[in-house]
Amino acid sequence: MTKPGLFLAVCATAMSFTAAAATQEFTLDNGLKVIVQEDHRAPVAVFQVWYRVGASYEQDGATGLSHALEHMMFKRTKTLATGEFSRLVAAHGGRENAFTTLDYTTYFQQWSADDIEYSFRLEADRMRNLELDAKEFENERKVILEERRMRTDDNPQALAGEATAAAIWQTSPYRQPVIGWAADLTNLQLPDLRAWYERWYAPANATVVIVGDVDLAAMRQLAERYFGPLPKLDVKPPAPRPEVPQRGEKRLQFRDEKVRVPSLSISFKTPVMTQVGRSGPDGTKVEEWEIHALEVLAAVLDGGSSARFSRHLLRGQQLAASASASYAALSRLEDLFSLDGTPREGVSLAQLEAALRKEILEIQHQPPTAEELARVKTQVRAQTIYQQDSLFYQAMTIGALEVVGLPWQFKDRYDAAIAAVTPAQVQAVAKKYLVNDRSTVAWLSPAGVAP
Repeated sequence: MTKPGLFLAVCATAMSFTAAAATQEFTLDNGLKVIVQEDHRAPVAVFQVWYRVGASYEQDGATGLSHALEHMMFKRTKTLATGEFSRLVAAHGGRENAFTTLDYTTYFQQWSADDIEYSFRLEADRMRNLELDAKEFENERKVILEERRMRTDDNPQALAGEATAAAIWQTSPYRQPVIGWAADLTNLQLPDLRAWYERWYAPANATVVIVGDVDLAAMRQLAERYFGPLPKLDVKPPAPRPEVPQRGEKRLQFRDEKVRVPSLSISFKTPVMTQVGRSGPDGTKVEEWEIHALEVLAAVLDGGSSARFSRHLLRGQQLAASASASYAALSRLEDLFSLDGTPREGVSLAQLEAALRKEILEIQHQPPTAEELARVKTQVRAQTIYQQDSLFYQAMTIGALEVVGLPWQFKDRYDAAIAAVTPAQVQAVAKKYLVNDRSTVAWLSPAGVAP
């Protein structure tokens, strides 16, 4: 969720990490971590500030705080008039925006490496000097409510997805929408926003990531100059809110007069990388290879035209107009392995659901072939190489790891970890995690259609 005009889905399907350029880090006395990756192929640079706060940090009755604050961060500070931040970036030919997720809020600029000092000055200023104006907030509230209306309330698929998330998660804060519930947004008060800002927007709760044609020593000097004077503030992490064990399949049915084409989703609760070494819901220890095997499983099912969904459901049996598999491995809390599909005309949701389940059962009974895994591993290596061309996604990789509690060095061993996954491991995670008692099934149909 962002300023209008940009939405970023971060690490939604599989983690694809850039190969190692020179990456180094340092930490200021006030707790701010700065990570610098030099890439001198072009005279440009990306500057990102990652705050460890998002929708999953919020409480019932106060949802939408993080996203609303993101909007207000583009207003005024004690030294900058409203809109001056964005005007300065535009005047220097730069690009800037922000996005809020369940786990973090990120702000960025991308411009000539010669202008990188402006990022230090501007971001350090609004990290602690933001001024919240009541009239501006009321105007922005209207913008956010309209954003919610357009993206969610008037979109049957998004509305069903929001309701499904609230049903999947009983106690986990992942049940809350990033944009917030409409009633909470209507009741949100400026003092609530100010308290949220003062609590979470502090050096010790942020990581700065810089990638591009820069020099480490120069970046350290600029960090000390602009961020160094900011006070050190202790930031207490949110209280744990673990999901309670699920005790059976959940099923949901939605009908909407705006729906023209039915669709369905099957979501399985699965562990993520941050849970490696801990006990999972079934009491067994989560192993790192399981996370990588789940990623490979998603790619075996839905990794291009050679993947099983495309070969079997779209082209072979011609049951699906679309079918996809996704797995969220880079999350702060337990997350989901999801199957989504839209049936072809004349095919029922029940038929498509049975076909999706059959694909899972086949892997549970017979591991994927060595040839399938070789294809997936080749795709990962190719994607790794391609992403080196993007400074922005090099920075995204580093920041996304750090902000959920994983070391950025993990990116340098990702390819090897995927290459080590075996067919038997893919079969094992399918049998262990893709089971009915961990699942939620949601059907979305046109109004008037019998279930």
